[in-house]
Amino acid sequence: MGFKCGIVGLPNVGKSTLFNALTASKNAEAGNFPFCTIDPNVGIVDVPDKRLDDLHGLSKSKKKIYTNITFVDIAGLVKGASKGEGLGNKFLSHIREVDAIIHLVRCFDSEKIQHVNSKINPLNDLESIKTELLLSDIDIILKRLEKSKKKSLKAEEISLLEKILKSLNDGKEIVPPVAEQEKRFLSNLGLLSLKPKIIVCNVDENSLSNGNKYTSSIKENYPNERVVVICADIEDQIMGLDKNERESFMKEVGLDKTGLNKLIRAGYDLLNLDTFFTSGPEESRAWTIKKDTLAPKAAGVIHSDFQKNFIRAEVVSYEDFLSYGSMEKCKEIGKLRIEGKDYQIKDGDVLHFRVNP
Repeated sequence: MGFKCGIVGLPNVGKSTLFNALTASKNAEAGNFPFCTIDPNVGIVDVPDKRLDDLHGLSKSKKKIYTNITFVDIAGLVKGASKGEGLGNKFLSHIREVDAIIHLVRCFDSEKIQHVNSKINPLNDLESIKTELLLSDIDIILKRLEKSKKKSLKAEEISLLEKILKSLNDGKEIVPPVAEQEKRFLSNLGLLSLKPKIIVCNVDENSLSNGNKYTSSIKENYPNERVVVICADIEDQIMGLDKNERESFMKEVGLDKTGLNKLIRAGYDLLNLDTFFTSGPEESRAWTIKKDTLAPKAAGVIHSDFQKNFIRAEVVSYEDFLSYGSMEKCKEIGKLRIEGKDYQIKDGDVLHFRVNP
């Protein structure tokens, strides 16, 4: 299990350039005109993790398998998309399956690159995107309520939809429900307002270290949102270099983390994700799970039969594995723990699951 992010924004804000950089590919055509991207581009990227590199080396594993993140680059959104403008609902349908939405906004001036609204105003751009997502959700709920007259919905489901509809009509995003049953019901609707979001400010090289007036306005107006500042052009250059050249270039431009690493960290925090590891002579592998996942469910990420037939988990922390070199050595020294069905997996746990055959 990795996670999936949809990159959305107005035309010509740098979505395809960012996608190419993040996925180290040239799959997405980048051009200076609206709707350069029509069909979504999809790229699956390994999540770099030094801990896995260390485990692979210590176990002398034949294979090293990172967990991954999927990026979906979607056509530029324009005002009126929910009513069919631009690529309309064709665009919107592409982001209903993602785990999180990256709102990319242009935070740089350039006479060479057109802006769909002729003026650089990232706050307005962001509001345009959010409004179209809200309007799309209103349309979905209205259709569902209309269908409920023919196909019965439970009274509490109708009440929930009407409550959400009022909130959306007031211009407010949906507050995620707490009740598990409500969560399941709404998740089947594919409401975009419920998707966790990361705001990514695409700046020029000179604004990369300290930001600029545009990034400041975003942070001031969205104090509770996760905001990541990157330069898509610089990222594209970085990903075209080998490891040594990359490190030298990043030092030169004052970067300690790539945009990919910033987005991965923001995504893991936003979605409450952790990583656990398995490591042995055949392979060392990273696995992504929700925080506080119980051991049997974590075992099920590896194979569904492991969850059903779970007996126990043998657990070593990454730090102890690194100190002593193997699960066997940790067991000898008393650093290996035996945990049962109620154990909540911790980030960095190195696990071996015992299951019934």
